[in-house]
Amino acid sequence: MTSGPQDPQQGGYGQSPYGPPGGQPQGGQPEYGQPQYGQPQYGQQPQGGGQGFNPYPSAPQGQEWDGPPSAPTERPTTVKAGIGCFVANVVLSLIGLLLLLTDMDGYKADLAEASGTPLTDDQVSTAVTFGIGVTVLILAAFAVVIWFAWQGRNWARIVLWVLGGISVLFGLLGAGTMTVLSAIGLVLTIAGIVLLALKPSNQWYRAEGQRRQRV
Repeated sequence: MTSGPQDPQQGGYGQSPYGPPGGQPQGGQPEYGQPQYGQPQYGQQPQGGGQGFNPYPSAPQGQEWDGPPSAPTERPTTVKAGIGCFVANVVLSLIGLLLLLTDMDGYKADLAEASGTPLTDDQVSTAVTFGIGVTVLILAAFAVVIWFAWQGRNWARIVLWVLGGISVLFGLLGAGTMTVLSAIGLVLTIAGIVLLALKPSNQWYRAEGQRRQRV
């Protein structure tokens, strides 16, 4: 005669090796699939208010770095030739001034005749000294502006246009008394103005201005 089902607590046949159903297995270990005590379940934020794992950490704060400043761009031929024309004009002006100093008596006579009124020797000497001093200062200022224009300063290019235009205007008005050096200087000035106004020159000066703003 067979006996009835045995009590699971007595370890009879049919007892689950994992402990009583619905409860924890023997020895205090949790069943498979149940979270252990103190560990967060999947998708829940851990206790204690800590931040979870961030797959995209924040970038370090600070100013943006655009890399080293770009080097000056190569000067186009129009800029080189235009600046060269103005430099040659300054050199011709210095040569003309030296030739004038070698013939001071003739220059004083021409100045006295051009004044229309009799002048004393002291007045002529003062006028000659003043005229030479002003010419030297103008040539020095012109050379400084040319240097800045060579460095890509657009304001210097505009000054060359203005001064060159005034020089051309006075040269055309005094075309009757123009010397060979004056005529050559007039042609060089016109060529310099035109070359610095061409499209490659405009693009280069614009690029240089933008480059200095990034530095």
